[in-house]
Amino acid sequence: MVERWDADEALTQLYHAHYASLVRMASLLVGHGGEAEELVQDAFVAMHRRWRRLAEPATGLAYVRQAVINRARSALRHRGVVDRNRPEVAPDIPSAEESAAANETRTAILTAIGNLPQRQREVLVLRYYLDLSESDIADALGIGPGSVKSHASRGLSAVRATLERSR
Repeated sequence: MVERWDADEALTQLYHAHYASLVRMASLLVGHGGEAEELVQDAFVAMHRRWRRLAEPATGLAYVRQAVINRARSALRHRGVVDRNRPEVAPDIPSAEESAAANETRTAILTAIGNLPQRQREVLVLRYYLDLSESDIADALGIGPGSVKSHASRGLSAVRATLERSR
């Protein structure tokens, strides 16, 4: 197919005849159209540099096809190395002010809960720290579900009032 033309003319012929199919092949290999186009273009540039070293100009298509495959393999290896060595994103760390405010709030809440009558404190701890349902709290404390609701309501009101006074 390709006689002993000069490199420019021969590669122009190969390019027009096979570029689209080489890009499709590379795209299937690397999974990205833009990268596939770059691989094919790089393969043609490399072939242009080595054209005179080809034993048979007719093997130009096989050469450029193999060059695209090798470049695709290299791109996939590089992608794998990048993925394995990608730094982990650090979690958002609260500022010192946010940590201090949260600690202050937590201390105020615990103090307010500690000042509640025993039954209200027990209900709030079981409800909000152990996330138990009203019926589970009633069973654990040996009281009725209505009493659980009443103690929870009074306890929350007392904690809110204490927190509002401390602001």
